[in-house]
Amino acid sequence: MVLRIRKSLLRKGMYIEAVECADLEFSGRRFLLETDSALHSILASSAEYVLINRAKSNVDCGLPVCRQPDEHVQPTSLRESDQRTRIQHAVSQVTATLRDGFDEIKSGKFDIDRFAPAAMNITASLIASPHVLVEVTRLKTKDEGTYIHSLAVSGLMTGLGHLSDLGEETTRELTIAGLLHDLGKLLIPNAILNKSGQLTEAERHVMRTHPERGYLRLKQHPEVSDLILEICRFHHEALDGSGYPLGLRADRLSLPVRICTVCDVFDALTSVRPYKRAWTSTEALKWMFDRGHLFDRRLVLRLGSLIN
Repeated sequence: MVLRIRKSLLRKGMYIEAVECADLEFSGRRFLLETDSALHSILASSAEYVLINRAKSNVDCGLPVCRQPDEHVQPTSLRESDQRTRIQHAVSQVTATLRDGFDEIKSGKFDIDRFAPAAMNITASLIASPHVLVEVTRLKTKDEGTYIHSLAVSGLMTGLGHLSDLGEETTRELTIAGLLHDLGKLLIPNAILNKSGQLTEAERHVMRTHPERGYLRLKQHPEVSDLILEICRFHHEALDGSGYPLGLRADRLSLPVRICTVCDVFDALTSVRPYKRAWTSTEALKWMFDRGHLFDRRLVLRLGSLIN
């Protein structure tokens, strides 16, 4: 079992899966903490938290940890096949809710409460088995791609919200923001959105307008929170300012926006598409971690611990 603890709780004999910082000294390293010098190096680093592996450690790791998604939920005794069946059913229900809800939004109507049961369904599925939720949502048909992608991103954002100690209310907003973050894609012409071949430069320019389109549509409804609007508008920004639509740099990108960016890219990389091979979770996480100029490495590490 992988636990996330404050670095001040580290002691020799613990097996380090990851140190949550961008320091090159710890990049990609997994090791048994055996020496005082190694311990002091971590304590002196910019990290606040460390991921440790209880099974590989030589000492008891029964320590206070950051809240996990299943903190207040009874352990499930379901076999994985039963979990898969239930999660597949939940995915079908949420997909139908998204399709109907997005149709309403496109027609000018909006009821944010419609998405509350979907958010609860996603949270329950994530708690039951994060890796099964990722696997079930990996395959996306052309007709349902945007809906299932939104569902998958929402689930991952929920998990990172818990692991980042953002509180129940903010995490609930993350769940709904994940469902709505790509709304603007449904306002893109179908000829571009569903094109199977490579987009032209002009078509790519149109596609890159989807965050602003979604933001402007949701902004018409005062019940949509500023946090959801911010995530919808800026989830394609990058830490080095190379993203879009405004080219914002790290100091202007909030933690919720960074969470959405990491989850959005991870799901895109690991999805099965007719025109590309789906990356494994390990491949996607490594690729993202190696690009710390684009993605918050702390969140990439937390995402890895979430799906184990």
